[in-house]
Amino acid sequence: MSECTLLVFGTDPAPRLDRLTGRARVVYSDERTLPELLPTADALLVWDFTSDAVRTAWPGSGPRPRWVHTASAGVDRLLCPELTASDTVVTNARGVFEQPIAEYVAGLVLAMAKDFPGSWELQRQRRWKHRETMRLAGSRAVVVGSGPIGRAVARTLAALGVDTELVGRTEREADPEFGRVHGSESLGQLLPSADWVVCAAPLTEDTRGMFDAPAFGRMKPTARFINVGRGPLVVQKDLVSALLARTLGGAALDVFETEPLPADSRVWDVPGLLVSPHMSGDTVGWRDALAEQFMDNFDRWTAGEPLLNVVDKRLGYVPVS
Repeated sequence: MSECTLLVFGTDPAPRLDRLTGRARVVYSDERTLPELLPTADALLVWDFTSDAVRTAWPGSGPRPRWVHTASAGVDRLLCPELTASDTVVTNARGVFEQPIAEYVAGLVLAMAKDFPGSWELQRQRRWKHRETMRLAGSRAVVVGSGPIGRAVARTLAALGVDTELVGRTEREADPEFGRVHGSESLGQLLPSADWVVCAAPLTEDTRGMFDAPAFGRMKPTARFINVGRGPLVVQKDLVSALLARTLGGAALDVFETEPLPADSRVWDVPGLLVSPHMSGDTVGWRDALAEQFMDNFDRWTAGEPLLNVVDKRLGYVPVS
């Protein structure tokens, strides 16, 4: 393939694309210039995956990129009807975030089981107060989302002795790693016995708002809820109500309906709720790993080889084999 035009959306900080020198004309864009530059590009790297700009600027007809890669696991902020219906191939950053997110979830589970926040607060108050904490081994977790992130979470929790059930879109009776993967219709039956409920599902029209008042009402009062998927998977006000009413034991949110979380949001002050700023998968060097992953796929694309992490645009994620 002759030198092509690569359009990069987002420059803060700019991705390190050294290997593409002499192989691609790299053009950078922001929300203002994206609409006029999209039709000129052969490929698009969505480096700023927190913006909806690509979805709103995608051309309905005429020239458009033949390949779009997003430097994120989720594609919900990218897909629009025109892109979904087009022959443009979409790939994502599957493989970069799974284990870091799993470690983050494990850290949250350990922190809540052993009441580390309580210890830190008592230390701040200089109070010596003996407590008993929860034994993690033998507790039960329901992990919602059977893609790579959910599987990494389930695998890591199982290593800590947690009995873990995995929930996906459809039921699978002979999963090679977990034996059985429950279908989404079984979630309501699994929630009452769970000590930990971890949401790692993709955001689609079927999963939007799946954790609402009825779902939280099925959980036992000592259960803890963690969301590392997407904010709109949870009806935030219903979670807040459950925590304030003490019908839920605690929660941790790394993603929110509105990001950044406004400074005046009541969510900051809800007892038993741990807030983190969408950082569960971001470890030291993560941007370099994203750039390397893109360049490896770029090599495949220019060589006419099959791309890795091809998203099923109808489903909204990369299917698990």
